[in-house]
Amino acid sequence: MLLATRFRLAFKLPEAFRSFTTLASNPNIKVFPLPNKTGHLLTLLPTSPPSPTLSIGTTTTLPPTPQSFTTNPHFLSILNSVLSEHAYSDPGLQSQAQAFASPAGFSFLPGSAGAKAGGAGRRTGKKGNDTGAGGASAEGGAGGAGRGGWVHLSDERTPVDFGRIAWPEDIFGSVEVDGRGKVLEGTFQGSGTYRVVTNQGILGLGPFLMEKLVARLREEEAKEKQKA
Repeated sequence: MLLATRFRLAFKLPEAFRSFTTLASNPNIKVFPLPNKTGHLLTLLPTSPPSPTLSIGTTTTLPPTPQSFTTNPHFLSILNSVLSEHAYSDPGLQSQAQAFASPAGFSFLPGSAGAKAGGAGRRTGKKGNDTGAGGASAEGGAGGAGRGGWVHLSDERTPVDFGRIAWPEDIFGSVEVDGRGKVLEGTFQGSGTYRVVTNQGILGLGPFLMEKLVARLREEEAKEKQKA
């Protein structure tokens, strides 16, 4: 909360500040120039002036890079809350769960500690040698095979081959899947390794979860206006 307060104070925008563009690589993201040409504020809401508290963060360059971007910690807390509430209903994640529970399975061993959030993300070679990508399974692993386990919710900015696990910085978190391929509600665990901006791009949520995130941000915006 202290970090979020500092972020809000550091990037307070004047009331007359009203123009914005959209980010070329992600039209969902609005770009507001900061005063005195010090950089840009990135947000999912078109409201002018924008709320720094609800913004994704700021960047000194466009497109944003890991070196130029500063994440708004309050945005991350909102994102994780939305994923905790709605990830289990995401169509893409449900498709992964169905594939995971199929007889062949596709990724990590069911119920393994490495498959859960916080330990997820290893890509392994043909002999199971670690390639330095993060925590989980052998290539072509057993998958769920009717026994259940965990699957990852990953950022869409970096395509992942079927049966492989995303890089840790692209993993939002993991959800538990039962033996029938059903994602269990309330089981989302944040990875703790996700980064909003990487060398591959910025925040790539699918349409369903992006809609839920924007809706939550609008709710928070309405609360801010009531307090003002």
